[in-house]
Amino acid sequence: MATPNILLVTKGHPFERDAFFGMFDDLDVNWTHVEQPAARVFFDTELAADYDALVMYDMPGIQFGADGPLWETPTESYKKGMLSLLEAGKGMVFMHHAIAGWPAWEEYAEIIGGRFLYLPETLRGSAKPDSGYRHKVEHTLKVLENHPITEGLPAEFPMTDELYLSEVFENSIEPLLASNYDFTRDNFYSATKAVKDGKMFDNEGWEHPDGSNVVGWVKHYRNSPIAYLQGGDDPDAYSSIHYRRLLQNSINWAASDAALDWARLRK
Repeated sequence: MATPNILLVTKGHPFERDAFFGMFDDLDVNWTHVEQPAARVFFDTELAADYDALVMYDMPGIQFGADGPLWETPTESYKKGMLSLLEAGKGMVFMHHAIAGWPAWEEYAEIIGGRFLYLPETLRGSAKPDSGYRHKVEHTLKVLENHPITEGLPAEFPMTDELYLSEVFENSIEPLLASNYDFTRDNFYSATKAVKDGKMFDNEGWEHPDGSNVVGWVKHYRNSPIAYLQGGDDPDAYSSIHYRRLLQNSINWAASDAALDWARLRK
């Protein structure tokens, strides 16, 4: 396929910019970068028309203050624009912390296929505890399905990256990758303790049920093909040949006519 043109959206979570953008320089993509909140104007069928896919490495709708995080409600105009893109079939790739975006808009979690919760919340009608995080995890990823996104990857490969103990809507996704790490409370730290209590790397008194080990998936929302990759926190991931292959494949797939046809058939 031709080199895809992508809109790369960031802001809301810290990252090592030189290593991150260097990775995109090395991929076979033409990328245009825009930060939140300026990026919101591009969630429009006309302004996004020149891009074959949108790649989100952002975390909109959250402001972190001394007393903890505050949620911002997206405007009706923004939601209308986002949903119009999904109705039109614009391919989207969500990376890592993007799964925490727009906590005040529950539909956003349905678009991605899950949610990282900074605070205990009600999700899909059930009370959920805050999510967990763990940096620099050395783990092995296993390919679960032959798919254009997993093409060229070994059946199993090592990664060092941050992992989440968060909500994954397994009944709404098609899993592609799983980790051999144990997604249990003892292996993660509480997000609420970090952002509200100022206690990083702490899980004392925190309870969380065992979580899903699925760390990469595809799904559709309206007419759009959607891919999510839980990996992508730091330069250990950015420099991995396997992660780069995974990201390149995800962008190529989301930008393809085949993915668009696939999503429309599942609407």
